Order: sequence, then C-alpha cells, then structure tokens
Amino acid sequence: MQLRDEHIHAPGARAGGVNARTRLVRAGALAVSGAMAFTAVSASIASAATAGKAAPAAKNANPYAAVESQLTAMEKAAPSGVKLLETGSTLLYPVISTWASMYSAVHVTTAGTGSGTGIADATNGTVQIGASDAYLSPTQLASSGLVNIPVAISAQQIDYNIPGLAKGTHLKLDAKVINDIYAGSVTKWNDSAITSLNPGVKLPNLKIVPLHRSDGSGDTFLFSSYLAFQDHSSWVPKAGGPNTSVSWPSNPNALAEKGNGGMAAGCEATPGCIAYIGVSWLRTVVAHGIGYAALLNGKGNYVIPTPGNIAAEVASYKKIPANAALSLINSSAPKYGYPIVNFEFAIVNTKQPNSANAKAIQAFLAWGMDPRKGSASSVLSKFYFQALSPTAMQIAVNLLKQVR
Repeated sequence: MQLRDEHIHAPGARAGGVNARTRLVRAGALAVSGAMAFTAVSASIASAATAGKAAPAAKNANPYAAVESQLTAMEKAAPSGVKLLETGSTLLYPVISTWASMYSAVHVTTAGTGSGTGIADATNGTVQIGASDAYLSPTQLASSGLVNIPVAISAQQIDYNIPGLAKGTHLKLDAKVINDIYAGSVTKWNDSAITSLNPGVKLPNLKIVPLHRSDGSGDTFLFSSYLAFQDHSSWVPKAGGPNTSVSWPSNPNALAEKGNGGMAAGCEATPGCIAYIGVSWLRTVVAHGIGYAALLNGKGNYVIPTPGNIAAEVASYKKIPANAALSLINSSAPKYGYPIVNFEFAIVNTKQPNSANAKAIQAFLAWGMDPRKGSASSVLSKFYFQALSPTAMQIAVNLLKQVR
C-alpha cells in the first residue's frame, strides 16, 4: 500500500496570544471575509482545480461551451431589488459567502448553520436556498417539491491533534481503525491498530478524544458514509446511518461540537482529538497546528486531499443521475482517488412564490457554478473546492431550470 503525498501549500505557523477557540473563530471569519486577499495560490492547485473533466474534442476546445450560454442566459435575467436568504452547510459556507460578497446583481444573506438546518429551512420556506453536503433521497425529492442542485465539488479531511508528531507527517488511517476509535475500542494513539499502519512513526501514549457534530450535518453524512462503505463491520448502519445525524456509540472520551468551526476549535483545544472537518477549513486548521490523515482508498492506497486526488475520485463517476442524488464516497476505480469527496448542493423549492424570486435564485446559483465567474479556479482553489465537470454542470443547469 502506498501513500500518495502530493504537497499542499498551507500556512504552518501556529497563532498565539489568545486561546484556541478564539483563534479558530477569528481565522474562520477571515477565511470568509478576507478570502479574496489570498494572492499566492500554488500553480499545482490552480492547474489541478479543473482536472478530471471530460477531455476536449479538439485542441483548445472549451469543454464547457455547450453549457456556458445557458449559464449566461440565467445570469443576465437577474431581477433587481430581490433579496435571498441562504443557510446550511458550514463546509460550503466560506465559498457561498464569498460568492455573495462578489455578486452584485442580487443581495444574498448567508449563514453557516449545518446541512440539517439548511435542508429543513428550504423545506419549510424559511430560506430560498438551503446548502447541504448531503443529497436528498429520491423519495424526499419526489414528495417535497425540492431539487438538490450540485454547485461545486468539495471533500472532507480527518484531523487530529497529536503533540510532538513530526511536522508534515500524515498518519495513515483506514475506516476500520476510525470505526473502532469512535466505538471506543481503540482509545490511545499508540494502540497497535494505529502503529501497525504507521511503522517508524513515534506515537504517544495519549488518550484519543473523538469529536463529532452535535448538529444535523452533511459532514456527518460524508464521514459516516466512508466508515460504512469501506468497513462492512461498521457500527454506522445500526446507528441509523449513513445520515446527517447518527446515534453515536457510547464513548466516555467523545465530545460533541457544532459546525466545522466548532470541530476545528475543539480539536485545537483538545490534545489527542480526532475530528472530521470540511476541506474548506484546511488552511485554517493547518495554520493552527492541526494535522490531517492519509486515508485508505478503494484501491488500497493511502492518500491525502490534494486537488489532483480529489479530481481523480470525482472523475471515476462516469454516470450522474438526472436528480444528482449520488454519493461520491470511496470509489474503487482511481489509483490515487481521495475517498471522501462530494457535490455541494443547493436545496431549492421548484415552486417559488413569484417569478422574480425564481430568476434571482437561478441567476445567483448560475453565477456561482459558472467556471468563468464564481467557480473560477482563482476563487475555488482558496478553499480546495473544484468546479463541476461539464456533465455535472449540465445536470445542475437542468435542475435549476425547474425552479419557477
């Protein structure tokens, strides 16, 4: 088994002078409000941000040509004076908040409240756009009048706080070990189940503190999907998962945190922690001294969430259903595919109260997913997100057209 350790550029200095939670909250706010201030993005990230898309038919051909005119038509139809509310996924929040700050045709107010809240608020009409890392099931889609529209590609990392671990080390972890950690049968970082995967790495006799989300979360859906799909002995199915909320095993060392910001802050404040955190927080957690794992993928290789590895995983899914209800977790096709990747979804009711609202939703989301606009690599690479492939983009546009 190999470790695919493509380099990721991220700040490495640990901030000081204030407590861990304050530092993470401030850093998370900066990741949103100051996103456009990042001027140095590595060439490898920028070039890989569009990897995995369909090959162009001819030299210099634009693979998005067929869908760009449809995106432009929606963008140009934006009505004036419309205000939209968005809430939900804290993984998508840094990106969609950046879109809202960059986009001037429609005023969009955003809030990171967790995917469960985003889905619920879109369902009951409290907001016009609910952001979610988890797709709705075909049954939910058929009975609710909602559509889940993919708008971008993201991933999730498994993080840990192990004092003394050599800088740049990515512990190898697989779903079996992580399942056992959360179930409480692996309780120390120097347990043989972990050291056997990491020969030559000195690990401390330190209690493992597993963190999980206290709120309904698409990140919990992604995490529990990986645990269940790769390890058939997993506790997840008996706990009601994979799902945005699961019945966590009784573990006296476990802690619950709200949102990706809470998970990041909790992990920094808790030596010995392990946590699942959305990739849009990668720069922040690394800057605050938190490490992230190389995960076993479906091909038997240990990989980290580089843009190339994420793109390889996504590209292995050749068929996308018309309703976009598709899990991208743990494909067995790509050699170095990163196993926890996903579409980020906008959950929208197809029946809006008026045409102005419908056109405003279409215009904003079309602008956001447009690879020339909100999904340009210069925007998404700051959050380790990637644009939809041309095929996925067309399916997203088809779904967006149903909003009226």
